[in-house]
Parts: sequence; C-alpha cells; structure tokens
Amino acid sequence: MAALLLALAVVSTGLYAGFMLIFQTGVMPALARLSDEEFVGAMRRINEAVPRAVFLLVFLGVVAFPAAALFVPVDGRTDTQKWLVLGGLVCAVVNHLVTVGGNIPLNSALAASEASGEPAGDVRAAFEGRWNGFHRVRTLLVLVSFGLLTASAVVGG
Repeated sequence: MAALLLALAVVSTGLYAGFMLIFQTGVMPALARLSDEEFVGAMRRINEAVPRAVFLLVFLGVVAFPAAALFVPVDGRTDTQKWLVLGGLVCAVVNHLVTVGGNIPLNSALAASEASGEPAGDVRAAFEGRWNGFHRVRTLLVLVSFGLLTASAVVGG
C-alpha cells in the first residue's frame, strides 16, 4: 500500500509540476504578447476552464498522496526516505498556500473586473506581474516537491 501511495504521489506531483512548468514557460510568455484586452479575456477564460474535476483531483492529490504515503507504516523505510517524502509534502503544502493566498485572489479580482468595466490596461497592470511572481514561486515549489518524492521512490526502490 505504501509503495502505491508513493507512486501516486510521484505521478500526481509530476503531472501538476508539468502543468505549472508549461504555464510558466509557454502559456504566460505567449499571453504576454497579446494586447491588454486579449490578455485579460484569455486569462479570464483560462481561469474558468482550469478548476475542473481532473485538475482538482491532481491538485488535491499533490498533498493527499504524499501525506498518506508518509503516515502509512512501512517496514524498512529509512529516515532518508521519510525526510524526502516529508520535504516533498511541505513543498506541496506551501505551493498550495501560495496558490490560495496569492493566485486565486488575483484570479477572483480579474473575474470581478469583467462586470466593473475597468479598462483592460489597468486590470492587466494590477494582475499580470503579481500573478506571474506567485506562479514562479509555486512552480519552483512543486518542481522541488516532485524531485524529492522521486528521490524517495528511487532510494526506496
């Protein structure tokens, strides 16, 4: 059971890390080339589309699977493995705190600005730089989490 939970932790974290990295290296640079109106409209539509069932399962799995893998008793688990899983879990939790405390409020403000009629240039100026800053931090955190969990699986394998 512990091996399955660790495998699910690695897979879910890898999927999430890949999603975050593609957003960081491909999606946001592409959106940066758009006009203010196009950028704001595209980000609003992305923010509506992303939080669906599959994404939410992966998002929750990034924390749930490492936590479960850590707390399921395992004969022969080394301290190194335990610390690697714990480190991966901590990075995932901090990633989620950044998401919930930083990116989601910005996404909500972006959505609310649609009804306010605020100029797209002002909306973008209040959103893009701060959102990208939070996103860089959370991308780094989930990449480190993935590395630590993968290392735990390799050390234990």
